[in-house]
Amino acid sequence: MLRIMMNKNNRAATHGHSWRQCSKPLLDLLSSRPDDPIISSSNSGCYPNHLAENGEQRRSLQTCVDCVGGYRETLRTSMDRCSRQAFVMQYRNFVSAAAKVKRNPSFSALMPDDIAYFKGILGEKNVIQDEDRLDFANTDWMHKYKGSSKLLLLPRTTEEVSQILRYCNSRRLAVVPQGGNTGLVGGSVPVFDEVIINMGSMNKVVAFDKVSGILVCEAGCILENLISFLDNQGFIMPLDLGAKGSCQIGGTVSTNAGGLRLVRYGSLHGNILGLEAVLANGDVLDMLGTLRKDNTGYDLKHLFIGSEGSLGVVTKVSILTPPKLSSVNLAFLACEDYLSCQKLLLEAKRKLGEILSAFEFLDSQAMDLALNQLDGVRNPLPSLEHNFYVLIETTGSDESYDKEKLEAFLFCSMESGLISDGVLAQDIYQASSFWRIREGIPEALMRAGPLYKYDLSIPVEKLYDLAEDMRARLGQSAKVVAYGHLGDGNLHLNISAPKYNDMILAQIEPFVYEWTSKHRGSISAEHGLGLMKANEIFYSKAQEVVQVMASIKKLLDPNGILNPYKVLPHSLSSSS
Repeated sequence: MLRIMMNKNNRAATHGHSWRQCSKPLLDLLSSRPDDPIISSSNSGCYPNHLAENGEQRRSLQTCVDCVGGYRETLRTSMDRCSRQAFVMQYRNFVSAAAKVKRNPSFSALMPDDIAYFKGILGEKNVIQDEDRLDFANTDWMHKYKGSSKLLLLPRTTEEVSQILRYCNSRRLAVVPQGGNTGLVGGSVPVFDEVIINMGSMNKVVAFDKVSGILVCEAGCILENLISFLDNQGFIMPLDLGAKGSCQIGGTVSTNAGGLRLVRYGSLHGNILGLEAVLANGDVLDMLGTLRKDNTGYDLKHLFIGSEGSLGVVTKVSILTPPKLSSVNLAFLACEDYLSCQKLLLEAKRKLGEILSAFEFLDSQAMDLALNQLDGVRNPLPSLEHNFYVLIETTGSDESYDKEKLEAFLFCSMESGLISDGVLAQDIYQASSFWRIREGIPEALMRAGPLYKYDLSIPVEKLYDLAEDMRARLGQSAKVVAYGHLGDGNLHLNISAPKYNDMILAQIEPFVYEWTSKHRGSISAEHGLGLMKANEIFYSKAQEVVQVMASIKKLLDPNGILNPYKVLPHSLSSSS
């Protein structure tokens, strides 16, 4: 049993061993994992007893020996099960008051001749009218939004997408581009009877350049499959999401998804070198460049990154992927207050610098939810309950240097009181068990019952104030759960309630948007606006900016058939 304490000389004191000798490099196991990125080991273990030392400085780093295997597969399976059943959640087609819209009367209704045309270009099996498959495609992951589409199309090529859109535009048939349908704001499902164009059949890797690390692939590639492909090539995706097992790269680009690695690699606006998109009239825009520098006029690809399929359907992307580095370490830490989390982030940026790759936080309510709702999850710090928890990941190329740097940072943070407790993963299974807690929170929230979710960008120093203000506002009527990407100021604010209730919603909205706007934040950090927040855009964008956005929409999609009722305020989008 490894015992560690801080002595007066700020050295790690252990019984018979030094800390470095007892630490095992994480990526020795990471780099030797099988081709399939899903961890399937059934190894298990137990946490050592938490050892307390005498004296004032008794904070300790506890070496974690719990090995939770198969966590990604378990997470994916249980999330899928959760999304298909209304078991704990009291099912209701819940939409906030601001999202209630009327069908655009200029859109045509689907006719038998339309279905015959689509069968002619796609083949019978790629034109779906089966009620069960349509029900799944019509319903979002949270069961909040449900459309009534009678047709699901599965194109296999860009040309087929072009033919579909050219025809739909001529007929004024509204369409919804759909990827893995993991969105959280109603952006990936119909509002009424729009034709669904699912990109899942376009799932090929087109090219990969090992010298430059540039990947070209079709929009329907599942993110986790791309992660696995790149891992075998010695590279990584600059994007990592909890929904990686289902989300498609075209959807993540169209929503400008952020995720766990943004603090290190930045947003998709910086990592996407080019893309191919099909406009509403069927024109194909070939912007599939693979150059780091191209200053020849307007860089139009950025219009489609984050436009949620409202300007065109993304069919291919080229992505700059970083090389896989040989040293990864992960720490699961406890802080007693939010100010300590802030200071810890600042110190991590200063002292870990170039090796810092993730900085995530969750409050005690999020931790309790994960422990109570997720199968096989155990508390890495079981001796005491803490107010806040932080995951810090480092990624570098020099194992001994990176580990020494992280250990020095952790001991210094403990001595200064920023950290009250912590564990350091010793292998991939321990790291997976830590990430399982953080990545499993959305699933845990779904299992707990009816849920109101908000994805917000807020200045870090004010970020948790919103959670506290919301608790004071709601009292005992609902539970407020907060977690997110602290490294880039992204708060996931969740209100878990016994049932969907208009009175609770009236307490939440528009307060949450007004509060965010007052503190110069954004009402959507990474989930997009979709249907849920389309009418709330003015909390984050000026009137003049929104008018320009509407003008661009009118230019590229004059009939307004692409993902209608989303992104733009309904008063503007309905005038297309």
